[in-house]
Amino acid sequence: MRCPSCKEPDTRVVDSRDLDDGSVIRRRRACRICGTRVTTYERAELAKLYVIKRSGERQEYDSQKLLEGLRRALTRRPVPVDAPERAVEAIEAQIRASGATELSSARIGALTMAALREIDQIAYIRFASVYQSFEDLETLKREVDELLTEKSAGKGKRRIRSVEAEV
Repeated sequence: MRCPSCKEPDTRVVDSRDLDDGSVIRRRRACRICGTRVTTYERAELAKLYVIKRSGERQEYDSQKLLEGLRRALTRRPVPVDAPERAVEAIEAQIRASGATELSSARIGALTMAALREIDQIAYIRFASVYQSFEDLETLKREVDELLTEKSAGKGKRRIRSVEAEV
């Protein structure tokens, strides 16, 4: 690391600490020539993710789009304020754990619906009605009936895992 004051190309590390559960390393450095101290942060650079749209178009993944969709679905629902952010983090972690750098928009949609189904069933229905483009009230009713059946049988968690396994 080059010293910002005297431009000396060699600085020594005085102290190192892990931050954010080890995903960031904070280092205090000192210049051997002028003694200036600086703090640097090291983060792993993750591979870019790309989304393949239904049209075949390839776009760079944008977590803000996903976050906005989750926020819209969770509007005025009794859930923690940070629920959308945590859901986005969980979805991204699943995607990165798979090792894929390109994924279909359908896969992101399925993971999003599974996350919403765990968080809030009304938000899930809101999102699903737009994402799956319910054609009529009968389709909506079938989805609600399925949720009610799962809730009464206590099978909601198993259904979510099976959706994730399919994707």
